[in-house]
Amino acid sequence: MTPDHDGARSPGGRTGLSDLLRGHRLAAGLTQAELAGRAGVGVRTVRDLERGRAVRPQRTTVDLLADALGLAGDDRREFVATARPTPARPGPRLPDTAAAGPSAAPVALPQPVPLVGRDRDVAEVSGLLDAHPVVSLVGLAGVGKTALAVTVAHAVAARHPGGVSGVLVGEGSDVADVLAASASVFGVNRLADLACRLDGRPALLVVDAVDRAPEPVAGALRALTAAAPDLRVLVTGRRPVGLPGELVRPVAPLDVPPADAAPADRADLDRWPAAALFAARLAQARREPPTAAELPALAALVRRLGGLPLAIELMAARGRILDVTELLDRYGDRVLDLTGAHPGWEPAADRSAGTVTLREAVASSYHLLAPADRAALRRLSAFRNRWSVELAEELLAGGGERWDAAPMLDRLRELGLLSVRGAGPFRFRLLDAVRDFAAEQADVEGETAGIRLRHAAVIARFVHRTAPGLVGAQLSGAVRLLDEATSDITAALAYAAEHAPETALLLAASLPRWWRLRGRDVSGRRWLRRLLADPRTAGTRSTLRAWAMLGAARLAAEHGAGAEELPAARAALVIFAEAGDVVGELSARSVLCVLLRGLGAHDEAREQAEAALATATRHGRVREMAVAQSHLTWHDVRAARLADARRRLATVDRLAAQCGDRRLRLLARADQAELTRLEGRYAEAVEQGRRVATALAELGDPRRQRRTVGKVALALAGQGRGDEALAAAAELWPSGAVPGQRRPPVMESLNPPGAVADARAEDALRGLIEGHVALRRGDRELAVEWFAAAADAAAGGAGRRDLVEALVGLAVSSGDPAVLDRLDAARRATGVSLLPQEEELLFSLEARRQKAR
Repeated sequence: MTPDHDGARSPGGRTGLSDLLRGHRLAAGLTQAELAGRAGVGVRTVRDLERGRAVRPQRTTVDLLADALGLAGDDRREFVATARPTPARPGPRLPDTAAAGPSAAPVALPQPVPLVGRDRDVAEVSGLLDAHPVVSLVGLAGVGKTALAVTVAHAVAARHPGGVSGVLVGEGSDVADVLAASASVFGVNRLADLACRLDGRPALLVVDAVDRAPEPVAGALRALTAAAPDLRVLVTGRRPVGLPGELVRPVAPLDVPPADAAPADRADLDRWPAAALFAARLAQARREPPTAAELPALAALVRRLGGLPLAIELMAARGRILDVTELLDRYGDRVLDLTGAHPGWEPAADRSAGTVTLREAVASSYHLLAPADRAALRRLSAFRNRWSVELAEELLAGGGERWDAAPMLDRLRELGLLSVRGAGPFRFRLLDAVRDFAAEQADVEGETAGIRLRHAAVIARFVHRTAPGLVGAQLSGAVRLLDEATSDITAALAYAAEHAPETALLLAASLPRWWRLRGRDVSGRRWLRRLLADPRTAGTRSTLRAWAMLGAARLAAEHGAGAEELPAARAALVIFAEAGDVVGELSARSVLCVLLRGLGAHDEAREQAEAALATATRHGRVREMAVAQSHLTWHDVRAARLADARRRLATVDRLAAQCGDRRLRLLARADQAELTRLEGRYAEAVEQGRRVATALAELGDPRRQRRTVGKVALALAGQGRGDEALAAAAELWPSGAVPGQRRPPVMESLNPPGAVADARAEDALRGLIEGHVALRRGDRELAVEWFAAAADAAAGGAGRRDLVEALVGLAVSSGDPAVLDRLDAARRATGVSLLPQEEELLFSLEARRQKAR
């Protein structure tokens, strides 16, 4: 029912738009903000329309408001007619063309504008026109469909001697209008004459803005293609026309720099078309190109804009008074509110006087979806980055049921709401603007909390089933999957920690190995401790809590805080043993080996390794057998039983190969290279270590790769190749490693957070490298300083063998008897035996002392 209005009437006796809109809104019981939320337009748009400040809104805006108000029949027709009255004059015409209907007009194809990043699209669409009678370019408003169509039309003009022309669809067009305009552009008055006019020569017709009259356009194109088989039609719109033989070609936004990209310079950033377009449009708004300081903000900004050319141009125009960093700070979280003239392909004299926001551009495509697809899009807005079909189906399905999401995803792709890029499973992504809009709609529908909880549960289950692959042959694939889902893992963990702590605990307890590989041991441990201390997780099953406690202990060992988590690791072992969880028990013993060794409790560490080896052997757990043997290797080295250690490492390598664990095998080979160095075979150690370091880098284990490179540098120093050793040190520690410097720097400041398992171990390693080089070069003063620094660093970490090696070097370079006393004390405390070459050095030192007497 049409509401009564007391406001002013238009000259024709009809109610004015401002009063009509206000009356319908009040009749529906909506505030301006509620109506804007339902329609997907800005609240300012509603306010300006009701105040009469905007008198002729975009047709898209009118349709969105009518849908939100639930208008139908005469009410809707009156509303549309009031908001968008049909002009009395005929539609726009070009000279020397037949008159078109009032709502469809023949137009001259404009000259193409330079397109950024569309070369592949132009080539592909040009080829499609040779094989398909109708090609539809579909996508979001402002994605550049019309510009692409014009460029393609000019590119293929030589292949269409029958002519290349265009028709602009107007509001209210009917079939006759479109047919008349289409015939006139080829110089005929009747459709029946078109085939004779072309006379077998291929021709191309570009039909723009079909959304204004989709059904009449569909009817007209059916008639056109039937009457003129030589005619090819290139269509632009927000959705397919729906013709038999139509080839739908979605137009995707421009490629944006990835989230982990750190542009080194402007040329590096311009490799991404979205960034290049922004910079080009910014150059039209200001004289100065983006500075080096603005490049990170520019990359982040075009990511937020989703590579959508409309959004990029609207944002760049604001660069007249704001720099790029200010644009990101001011508009980065509200890109949907960007406003500007819609860059549609219309003659300038006929452009709408209204404006369009990015929100309205997205909303116009959103409202083309069926209600079920809209609901699905709102759920998918929970994903923060790329996702897989399987994750989407899990998020969308209800009650554990399985269903095929592919048709729905294809509909989203056809409307330009979904980006599909890459070859891996994580190749689907909503544009940021689409995701933000869908999240707003979820808020309007009161669905946000439920969607976020469901997202957290889906991500927790995904991580829980992926985490076992972080050991063994599937390591690289599992790490890659978790890396792809990083932003979703972060969002799910943060939300679940507040609203579903048991889900958060399941998620966090599955992540320690990944956190360790990615250098996030401190933040990961903080999450686990917080969730374990949350009283809402107290009733969680005991084995899950045990895995969380063990994860915290595993991460604590990475940054020298093992003593704090030792009681929790012991408690986890008891829980697993009582539950009969063999995998958990073996993991707990392995973590205890690391913690106890770092704390100097070597005998107990050896007992844990021996118990783990016996349990793993009894249960046929090959990988765990290899891990236990690896732990026991240290105790052989500690006792200077190098031959036994080498045999044990050969066993580790064989077992790791048997179970397909490439990382474990590489770690064993890194230990073999170090063992070769300790035996004094430096050249062989260098060759072995370099091969392993390269493989570890390819595997994606930067911490162990750095440690291995450091050991290679030590072998180079032992071989007398000082310059190469110092070059390796300078590569590992570029901020402070100055070859030949007289004094060691304060080494604690040189360790990037999480760079190695123990920061002090890296300090000790660098001191050993520099000390051995100085000693080989006869600079005993410098060697004393470096070996002293190395000994101080190793004394506070787990590198007991490094401590003994540093003290031996300090004793040899200084000749100070007090150092020998310190060495004896360290050997008694650690149980580390001297290697043969170390005994020879000390014997030579004693001989020199005796001779000096």
